[in-house]
Amino acid sequence: MWIWLILGSAVLLGLYDVAKKKSLQRNGVLWVLFFSTGLSALLLSPFLCRLPFADHLLLIFKSLLVALSWTAGLIAMGRIPLTTVSTVKASRPMFVAVLSIAVFGERLSVMQVVGAVFVLAGLMVASLSSKKEGIDIRTSRKGVVCLILSVVFGVSSALLDKYIMRWMEPLAVQSWCDLYITAIVGAALLCRRALDGRGSDGHPTFDWWLIAVALLITGADALYFFALNCDGALLSVISVARRASVAVTFAVSAVVWKEGCLRGKAAAMVAVLAGLVILVLGTI
Repeated sequence: MWIWLILGSAVLLGLYDVAKKKSLQRNGVLWVLFFSTGLSALLLSPFLCRLPFADHLLLIFKSLLVALSWTAGLIAMGRIPLTTVSTVKASRPMFVAVLSIAVFGERLSVMQVVGAVFVLAGLMVASLSSKKEGIDIRTSRKGVVCLILSVVFGVSSALLDKYIMRWMEPLAVQSWCDLYITAIVGAALLCRRALDGRGSDGHPTFDWWLIAVALLITGADALYFFALNCDGALLSVISVARRASVAVTFAVSAVVWKEGCLRGKAAAMVAVLAGLVILVLGTI
């Protein structure tokens, strides 16, 4: 059951990445995060419930990790082609898988290991394709650094998810985290405006893509938390399978936005998706 939930989450997550890219054309990074998480928190407000103080501290820490990961990822997205960002972010589940085995004692089957090898091969091909676009430390330093930080914070958040879902309910975690993330991003906006007056993100502009971002991430995260809460669910497999979202963002970016160097990225996508298929077959 959980494998199908996470595949549904992957589809919504891919569409979410597309909507984020469009929303950044009219609004700054922090405004996109503030509006999307704020609307998501409003939608999930009926599921807010009483929790122990220690649980709130854990959720605040997780929310900080998510806010940092999203902010860094959106900054990178504004400086690097989306096909490259999506492919590099596919490295995140591999780190999660290794750490899940080391920290939580998860074990992968032979087919799951083979699938992971295919995904790694795809990432190697993607790195060669990225070089053709001039994306390296010297020419796109801020974008590359932000992309790396986004992956590091995202991996840390995923590991914390596995830990807290041992006793917390999925919608309680999601609703409180959305509320805390909104507060964190709101505080960041106020600080930036206090420091430079108008704020480098400017004023918010209404855009229907912002609503799409909020709805898509709410659905994607809900399916993710429910999958992680299922008996026998493996974070290592869930994290990798969720990266099927790369195929959605790649397809839209290639067909609609005509981003360059698609041949190498297409080969990478084939390898990544082949690995995902093998992982799924080794799980069901």
